[in-house]
Amino acid sequence: MSALGQVIEFESGGLRYQTLSREGLTVMYAPLPSQIREYTVLQVAVSNGSAEPCVVRPEDFTFRHADGSEMRAAPARTVVENFLRRAGRDDVIKLVSTYEISLYGVGRIRSTNGYEKRRQAALAEVSSTRVKAAAAASAIALVETKLNPGESTDGALFFPAHGRPLAGGRLTVRIADRVFEFEPELSAREGNESHP
Repeated sequence: MSALGQVIEFESGGLRYQTLSREGLTVMYAPLPSQIREYTVLQVAVSNGSAEPCVVRPEDFTFRHADGSEMRAAPARTVVENFLRRAGRDDVIKLVSTYEISLYGVGRIRSTNGYEKRRQAALAEVSSTRVKAAAAASAIALVETKLNPGESTDGALFFPAHGRPLAGGRLTVRIADRVFEFEPELSAREGNESHP
């Protein structure tokens, strides 16, 4: 556990976040509730409280499964190109809805005739759903960003998991010379441990 450092967990907007700080850099993430196409999606944020600039890229995030297999988050360009080639109307709605839940915490609202229905209808009216899906992915995906001291960035990470959940392993983030390690199921295991 000491290799993980001081991982802090909290809930916000219905999502369960983990956060860790090292030498002025803070990384936090939460898995989003839906898989979109072949991607498992994480909401991430990085804040630079150090005295030096740093570069953050989706490829800095790697998930290692318990069986030793690894996958890196896909670069934003790859995700956008994939949506441009193959996305449909349902992908657009799912992508935007899932991300709005992470931003605004509106997952518990189940309106049967209101903003949500109008938004879905408007999305359906776009002539090219592939272009709309690619635009949505482009808007929410974490892109390579240089963070100067005091700056932060956030976005979605897309792991090409092909239906495989990010569970039973470790999320590793390498930014500058710092390594952040998270165990997505750490709290679930600790909550099930018996105490004498």
